[in-house]
Amino acid sequence: MNDGYCNLSDVSYLVLDEADRMLDQGFERDIRRIISETHPQRQTALFSATWPDSVRELAHEFLNGPIKVTIGSDDLAAGTRITQIVEVIDDMARLPQLNKLLKEYHASRKNRILIFVLYKKEAARIESSLQNKGWNATSIHGDKCQKDRSEALEKFRSSEIPLLVATDVAARGLDIPDVDYVINYSFPLTIEDYVHRIGRTGRAGKTGTAYTFFQAGDKARAGELVKVLKDANQTVPKEMDTFDLNIKKKEHKLYGSFGPKDYGQPMKKASKITFDD
Repeated sequence: MNDGYCNLSDVSYLVLDEADRMLDQGFERDIRRIISETHPQRQTALFSATWPDSVRELAHEFLNGPIKVTIGSDDLAAGTRITQIVEVIDDMARLPQLNKLLKEYHASRKNRILIFVLYKKEAARIESSLQNKGWNATSIHGDKCQKDRSEALEKFRSSEIPLLVATDVAARGLDIPDVDYVINYSFPLTIEDYVHRIGRTGRAGKTGTAYTFFQAGDKARAGELVKVLKDANQTVPKEMDTFDLNIKKKEHKLYGSFGPKDYGQPMKKASKITFDD
């Protein structure tokens, strides 16, 4: 578009998918630039699994006469069919505990388990470690080419390889049926990513279990995690009480801390349709 090869002035239907993630990744200026080049009378469809202030502001500016369709709640919430287990654990204890959990959860060596880590190198290391211990595991992460990622995902989907180690590249947008367990080997950087991760299980009316390792270095997310657990009527481990459970106001990467009142004008009134979970 910047080089003059793509003219968006006649674009009359615009879809913004995973809007919260795009904003988290710092693409707001690019999104605004693209939208400014489309037809002013366009129809816009905006999809977001979470509804932070940054997404509300984007909707406020770029949707005309919006109809808001809500499935579940505006508040960040985990699926009620997912059993959430949180263990406060030291770093060196994670790998032995993961092996212990697999012996319990993966005794058949056939059921699908998704193991989330934070970094690409960590994914490769955990994949290699599991394979060395005799587990049938593969991985998807940013250091793998698209062909290898697609192949690993297909083998996981078909249960040819029932253990998948993944970064947050697999936390959103992937619909893999019958994932019995999600194990968060590393806690994500945001509570929204936590909700997306555990949402890979307990899908399509089925139940699932999410087991999460929580370390001292994750303490900034402690209050948000406890709120998600309590809202879903899950057990909060007593060890979480050792952390500061106050929830700090989130800051926008570009503009700092803000809320709807900071925009200087009320949010546009939207027709609203709400569905149960």
